[in-house]
Amino acid sequence: MAHHELSKLIETKNFLTEFFGASSHANIGLVLGSGLSYFANQLKNKPGTKCIAFKNIPHVSSSTVNGHQGELISGVVNEQPILVMNGRLHFYEGYDPSTVTFLIRVLGMLGIKNLILSNASGAIGANFEPGHLMVIADHLNLTATSPLLGPNISELGPRFVDMTTAYDTDLLEHAQACAREAKITMHKGIYAGLSGPCYETPAEVRMLKTMGADAVGMSTVFETIVARHMGIKVVGICCLTNKAAGLSSQKISHEEVVEKNAQVADKFSQVIEKLIGKIAS
Repeated sequence: MAHHELSKLIETKNFLTEFFGASSHANIGLVLGSGLSYFANQLKNKPGTKCIAFKNIPHVSSSTVNGHQGELISGVVNEQPILVMNGRLHFYEGYDPSTVTFLIRVLGMLGIKNLILSNASGAIGANFEPGHLMVIADHLNLTATSPLLGPNISELGPRFVDMTTAYDTDLLEHAQACAREAKITMHKGIYAGLSGPCYETPAEVRMLKTMGADAVGMSTVFETIVARHMGIKVVGICCLTNKAAGLSSQKISHEEVVEKNAQVADKFSQVIEKLIGKIAS
């Protein structure tokens, strides 16, 4: 099974190397969450940018979620080659964790050393408000599973992965510095990753708060685990789109999440562009 999975990864890596050519050799990967395609659309307007839909990449499944374009883009930001997943797959779509993280594996095989993960999250922390950003200091994997279950692919990483610094301290500090330079509010906190697709109950949010969570969402943790398995440095940025259940009188909907992220997309893009520059230097 591990050999079969590795063969698929190699086939996909070789396909993308040929499709993107020299631009497949990037140091930085970026995953854009719900409603954050503004950055990708800007990148696609630049000369030399190449784009391919997930459905046209061998062994890659398509996203079924509104607000996730489902495409892989190669381009240049701040003179730095970058590979961008405009959208992602989710566990709640019915995909298993290894399918959710397949493209992260491929990006690692293409040579990325730094991974920027973004998502839409519910705000739990005190004074964390919709429209603010949060850089992830650590996470709680509350999905009750892992993308590393099953036979280990030793060519990609070790059987047991040290998650002491799941999110790289230097990248975290760079992200905070970029937000300060842009005069954008960015908190630092703990991200709780749940499987979804239903939003949490008020009782669950109280539990998460007791456990130390500052934001909650339905992605990111699997991608971080796989990246760390491959020795890739990770920084995670949450776009806080709503107060988590029970913390306001507002009902929560996916449409609201996508709309709120579209409103903060410019702020997010400013931070990301500066962060790419800092990583490159």
